Amino acid sequence: MKGIDPDLYPFESHFETIYGHQYHYVEEGKGEPVVMLHGNPTWSFYYRELIKKLSPYFHCLAPDHIGCGYSDKPGDSHYSYTLEQRVKDLEFFLEKKGIDHNIHLVMHDWGGIIGMSYACRHPQSIKKLVIMNTAAFHLPENKKFPIALRLARTWAGAFFIRRFNAFSGLATIEGTKRTKLTREIRKGLTAPYNSWGNRIATLRFVQDIPVKPGDHGYNLVTEMQENLNLFLNTPTLIAWGMKDYVFDHHFLETWMNYLPKAFVHKFEDSGHYILEDQQEVIGKLVLEFFNESYEEGTE
Repeated sequence: MKGIDPDLYPFESHFETIYGHQYHYVEEGKGEPVVMLHGNPTWSFYYRELIKKLSPYFHCLAPDHIGCGYSDKPGDSHYSYTLEQRVKDLEFFLEKKGIDHNIHLVMHDWGGIIGMSYACRHPQSIKKLVIMNTAAFHLPENKKFPIALRLARTWAGAFFIRRFNAFSGLATIEGTKRTKLTREIRKGLTAPYNSWGNRIATLRFVQDIPVKPGDHGYNLVTEMQENLNLFLNTPTLIAWGMKDYVFDHHFLETWMNYLPKAFVHKFEDSGHYILEDQQEVIGKLVLEFFNESYEEGTE
């Protein structure tokens, strides 16, 4: 893909055919599996430094959701851009790869709701969780649905996302608070979304957010929320950018209520793209968390 620095993203591309579409993923290293799930509007590029740090010790897999990264970007007539389908894709992928136990699940943004949906269906497969600025439950009490997302779900917002790559482009500016992304990293994050057709998933993810009963995925989120207790004793690391406009302290506090034994690390000066703000620190935290014994409730 044009515009991506191979020094930043030096990985060989792999593909699986899933429900008739090419599903791209990075696969590096050997050992117990680490499955890294990105959100919107990122792709496996977001995990580039974490893959480099973990792959000497673990079997790292970082897929691109359909419509994202190097994966196919079909139109609506050929693919259902819904949470349910995303979870089916992940299940199909991991089954084809023979990944069914000792999974270390790393999740950010939409990757969290997709990953935890999978985890609730296969709790025996999960060994450890890493949660970064995401959700697996409905909008917390006292948290209003952000106006920026409401606007993105209007016809005008949809036009600007599809025509000008507004969502992906602005995210590379607003997503970090501690770090100003280099031109090369910004290009890497936005490169897959270089045309009207290739921005379909960026918009559909926003439109698929289940806000109220009757929305696609709402019942699935309810079911997931009711089953988070399955992971009460699962070793969990929460790394959180406290300056995230959407996934703010309300979401973090909700996670801590559901998983009170989690190891929580708050980054007061960091935003939604928490890995971009804290690549080295979080890479070290995750590596130590995966390699060492787990001590619950540390903050």
